[in-house]
Amino acid sequence: MEASNSLKEQPPIIEDDDLETVLLCQKGDVEAFGVLVDRHQKKMLNVAYRMIGDYEEACDVVQEAFLAAFRSVAKFRREARFSTWLYGIVVNCAKNRLIELKQRKARVRSEDFFPEASSGKEGYGCGCQAEPLQEDSVQERLEKKELEARVQECIGLLDDGYREILVLRDIQGLSYGEIADVFKIPPGTVRSRLFRARNSLKDLMRSRIGDFS
Repeated sequence: MEASNSLKEQPPIIEDDDLETVLLCQKGDVEAFGVLVDRHQKKMLNVAYRMIGDYEEACDVVQEAFLAAFRSVAKFRREARFSTWLYGIVVNCAKNRLIELKQRKARVRSEDFFPEASSGKEGYGCGCQAEPLQEDSVQERLEKKELEARVQECIGLLDDGYREILVLRDIQGLSYGEIADVFKIPPGTVRSRLFRARNSLKDLMRSRIGDFS
C-alpha cells in the first residue's frame, strides 16, 4: 500500500521540448534564454496583439513578459510546459497594459476640455513602411485587411476573461488542459467560458460586420 501511495503522490511527467534549454537558463546561461525567445516570440506576440489590438503596444508587452520570465525562470518548477508558463506571463502583462491604456485614454479625454494644453505635435507612428501591393490584388488585400481589423475590433470588445481564453484556444490552439494550467482553473470552467466567449464574439460580429465580405 505504501508503494502504491508513493506512486500516486508523484507529479505527472510533462513532455517539454524546452526543458533542456530551460535547465541551462536556470544555471545562468543567458544565451540559452535567447534561444527560448527566438522560439516563442512570434506566438507570444500574436497573443499580445490579439488581446490588445495594437502592434506596437503588443511588442512592448512581449518584451516586458520575456524580461519577467528571465527574472523568474529559476522559479519555474515544471508543473506545466514552459510555453504554457510563458503564456500566463504574457496574458498577465497584456491585461496590465490594457488597464494602463484605459487609464491613458481617460486622461486624454479629460485633457480634451483644455485644447490649449496640447503640444500640437503631429506625425506619431512606428515609422514602418507598408509592403508594396501588386496592382491586381490591391482591392482584395484591402478588403481582407479591413475584415481582419473588424474581427480584431470585435475580439477587443469581449470581456477580458472571454478574450484571453478565446485567443489561447481558437487562435493559438492550446488544449483545454494547457489553458486550465495558465489560469489555474478547472478544464470544465475553460470549456464553459470558451462557449460563452464564442457566442459573444458571434453576436458582436453580426452587429458590427453583418454581411461584410
